[in-house]
Amino acid sequence: MLQNVDVAVVGHFSIDTILLPSRKIPFVVLGGAVAYTSFAAKRLDATVSVISKVGDNFPQAYLWWLKQEGVDCSGVVKAPNEDTTKFELTYSADLAERTLKLKSKGTPIGLTDLQAGFHAKAVHVAPIVNEVSFEVVEHLKQHADTLSLDPQGLLRSFDEAGNVTKNASVDKRIFSLINIYKSSQNEIYTLTGQTELKAAIRAVHDFGVETVIVTMGAKGSILSFEGAQYDISACPSQVNVDPTGAGDVFIGGFLTEYIRQKETIYCACVGSAAASVVVEGIGPTYLGNKEEIYSRAKVLYEKELKQ
Repeated sequence: MLQNVDVAVVGHFSIDTILLPSRKIPFVVLGGAVAYTSFAAKRLDATVSVISKVGDNFPQAYLWWLKQEGVDCSGVVKAPNEDTTKFELTYSADLAERTLKLKSKGTPIGLTDLQAGFHAKAVHVAPIVNEVSFEVVEHLKQHADTLSLDPQGLLRSFDEAGNVTKNASVDKRIFSLINIYKSSQNEIYTLTGQTELKAAIRAVHDFGVETVIVTMGAKGSILSFEGAQYDISACPSQVNVDPTGAGDVFIGGFLTEYIRQKETIYCACVGSAAASVVVEGIGPTYLGNKEEIYSRAKVLYEKELKQ
């Protein structure tokens, strides 16, 4: 693994089967929050490493493609005789709702899977199937200037058929380690047990988290830091094809600008702009170019300043 990187992303890759209402045939693509977050950071010229664990059946072509994109994959462990995490994602007609089904689950990322001696300006922990423990996050904390978390995979349980059920029994110690929290609105409600957004955000701050981001799809996002909350508008997309990974791309854009010490509201605008681009294509393959992302971010930032 690279000794010094801008952004390191931790969690399982997934092989996603995406069923979209506009397509008769499902798409099979590289998935997992780590894929979307790393591609977004890399598109904005950050140096990026992925810490992940996959099975024997993980296509070598995916690793080749990641490396071609400039993402360091030397921290990806292949587990012999084990499976790769796979999901089936089915979207509603308006793309506003999706149903997740777990098709197979990889083995957790353990302390022995982490390489020694690396350092990242930001480490983003992005589990999708409870594959990252408190002990692993505690270890990662020692290697990061900034530690961020998307708890989505810690909030999921699965029945025997692979259907996802909500699980609020997260090891709350993990939040004392992180600087930045990012989740969807439903996830922060599940985590905190609150039913009102301001109260839920306050509860996460009470865990010890400095910066809280709640993404809400077409409704934009809420950014909360230093005692104030800001409504960040959703950046308009030219077309909405596949919303998978939009929140992961958001945090990839946010963190890349955050470690460059840009104003926090501007960081959120870059995240929103990056998310608006990725939904215009299928999977993590479509992120346009950095000029387009920054152009959209500038328009959104200037709009936010006028409000």
